[in-house]
Amino acid sequence: MEHPDRTTLIAPERVQAIRDSFARQEMMATIGARIDEIAIGRVVLSLDVSPRIGQQHGFVHAGATFALGDSAAGYSALSLMPEGSEVLTVEMKINLLAPATGRRLIAEGEVVKPGRRLIIARATVRAEAEDGSLRDVAILQGTMIPS
Repeated sequence: MEHPDRTTLIAPERVQAIRDSFARQEMMATIGARIDEIAIGRVVLSLDVSPRIGQQHGFVHAGATFALGDSAAGYSALSLMPEGSEVLTVEMKINLLAPATGRRLIAEGEVVKPGRRLIIARATVRAEAEDGSLRDVAILQGTMIPS
């Protein structure tokens, strides 16, 4: 199967199911993450950078970067799963490319390969500077499964 057709509108009930699932994630609430965009095979999440998600050098903690990217990738996969499904990450790899600093982190999750049972998804996490410029800070790739 090729990449999903992102020009096709996602059903409103599917959007609501993703929003409802996201709302049940206490981790996302704890770090202040929000959904910016939902499309077929693509979900964008973001969070404002603040000291509460920082580490000892003043950068965003890699755990927050990972959590945001994992969720973006997972919800991109969920957008293609059967109605009534939830999503679980089977495995996830991260490459940290640069320290995460700025005013906001943006994670763009997208499906790479939808399979019959497993879905391969990736996420690119970017840091948005005060001037609005973006810099890649992490890339993630993983395998998702319906639960």
